[in-house]
Amino acid sequence: MTESVKKISFGRIFWPTFLAALVVSILGLFIWLMVIFGIIGSLDSTGVYTVKNNSILHMRLDGEIGERGKTKLDPMNFMVSKKIGLSEILYGLKTAEADEKIKGVFLELENVSCGLSTAGEIRNAINDFEKSGKFVVAYNSGEVVTRTEYYISSAANELYGFPNSNVTFLGLGSELMFLKGTLDKMDVEMQIIRGSNNDFKSAVEPYFLESMSDSSRLQMTTLVDNLWSDMREDIAVDRSLTPEFLDSIAENALVIDVTDAVEQNLMDKAIYRDEVLDMLAEKVQEKNVEDLKMTEFSKYAKKKFYQNQVLTENNNPNIAVILAEGGVSTSGDGLTSDEICKLFREVRNDKTIKTVVFRVNSPGGSALASDQIWREVELTNKKKKVIVSMGDVAASGGYYVAASAHKIFAEPTTITGSIGVFGVIPYTGKMLENKLGVTFDRVATNKHAVMTTNRKLDDEEMLMIQDNVDEIYSEFKALVAKGRKLSPEQVEVIARGRVWTGRDAQKIGLVDELGGITEAIDYASKEANIEEKKILFYPAVKEDKLGELLEEIENQSNAGISIQSSPQLPKELLKTYDKLKTLENYTGIQMRMPFDINFL
Repeated sequence: MTESVKKISFGRIFWPTFLAALVVSILGLFIWLMVIFGIIGSLDSTGVYTVKNNSILHMRLDGEIGERGKTKLDPMNFMVSKKIGLSEILYGLKTAEADEKIKGVFLELENVSCGLSTAGEIRNAINDFEKSGKFVVAYNSGEVVTRTEYYISSAANELYGFPNSNVTFLGLGSELMFLKGTLDKMDVEMQIIRGSNNDFKSAVEPYFLESMSDSSRLQMTTLVDNLWSDMREDIAVDRSLTPEFLDSIAENALVIDVTDAVEQNLMDKAIYRDEVLDMLAEKVQEKNVEDLKMTEFSKYAKKKFYQNQVLTENNNPNIAVILAEGGVSTSGDGLTSDEICKLFREVRNDKTIKTVVFRVNSPGGSALASDQIWREVELTNKKKKVIVSMGDVAASGGYYVAASAHKIFAEPTTITGSIGVFGVIPYTGKMLENKLGVTFDRVATNKHAVMTTNRKLDDEEMLMIQDNVDEIYSEFKALVAKGRKLSPEQVEVIARGRVWTGRDAQKIGLVDELGGITEAIDYASKEANIEEKKILFYPAVKEDKLGELLEEIENQSNAGISIQSSPQLPKELLKTYDKLKTLENYTGIQMRMPFDINFL
């Protein structure tokens, strides 16, 4: 007799197992979140943040520096992304000057990402801190000491470097990427409309040229020459050298590594990090390195800044500082008219606010959004004076929003101007037909009813758009003439889409004073007859407990948690991708800087 075998279906095995695994996973995630938020809740945010006596601030600049600080976790690859705000850095150093418990600063730099003007403002804050009699010891510890890192660290009393680190001190240059060949291979044609006489508005050149035009080359050459000159002047003062000597070092490639830098007096000594710590212990009269009281500068600055903002908000603030950073658009990320216009309306109607400092760090973007923000600046300036402080870049739309301010401050190395307008309309019909076999047919009530990227614009349509671009360009020049009290003829000469450094912009009337956000705030306070400055920053500064936790995890090598980034595409490929992706943001008429800065 044969025994029958009862079969069990796949579903009866799979679904109970799947559901059990799902429940366990959800439970595990819930427990993990409970632990994390428990730790966050245990972080003490009450009371005043203090440090121990005889402390040294460990100022690590090892990532992006922006106008606003932010720490976040990418849930897709569990990677921590950090950005410290310039205002936090400046406030932290200023507070530490008067903090008797702080004896000095240990400045450590690696993989710093910021513009030259931001670097310059940090340098100035370091110099001011040193005037208090406290020390700043800088240490360059990365594989390569970049120009920006050296530029910042050269402001320190003492400057050291890792013996085997390379040093980039070969002058200043910039490389532009041109995509015409790529677009040709894709059978994509970019239909370009620039404001008449906008020969310096070279933002669109990469899409129809293979190299720089004469106008573009002229402004780029002038720009890098002027920026390099300002960098050399600053470094020469702090290192007791001459700008000519520094230029000779770069021209003859005399500095390739830290040892060379020491020989040429760009640095004081090539030493290892433990030797720097020994020196720090000696400075604060500690017998052992283990006894050093090192306080993380980032935490110190953020805590002090946050506490100051909480007190100021509840104590009738009289100066508003509006921070605006990124590409100009109506909504989304960056400098959006939705957010900035709302902030201006808020401070304009706040009776305790006597004056406004508008911090602009933007290469421009949407003409519509720029005009919306300009209007709010104009309205606010009639009620209470608006003082603009320009960051690394305040060009095209970034200049447009600033033009009606009472006074404009810029760093010598700020990139500004670029008074011009353009439009970009891609023609993709040929690509879709040749590459994918896609064709199009149309019906319309009127001859211009179907204006799409799948057919080329005819001459009449091109003229229509050209007239629109020229009209916006004329309005741009008119508001600059009115805001800066220049004649139309003067504006015509300095416009044409050309960029200027802050120093040159002051000479031609586009900028009033040279200085950073600190100088702009001081001026605003004086103009408003404010004796005791109560500065409130917008958007409101919030306590970031999760960001603080993530930084603590990252700082603790023995935390038992590994935070790593996922594999990344090569940088050059990413740059090409980003360049192509920016085309998606070219909606409507654009006020953008003529090029993306990529200093080499």
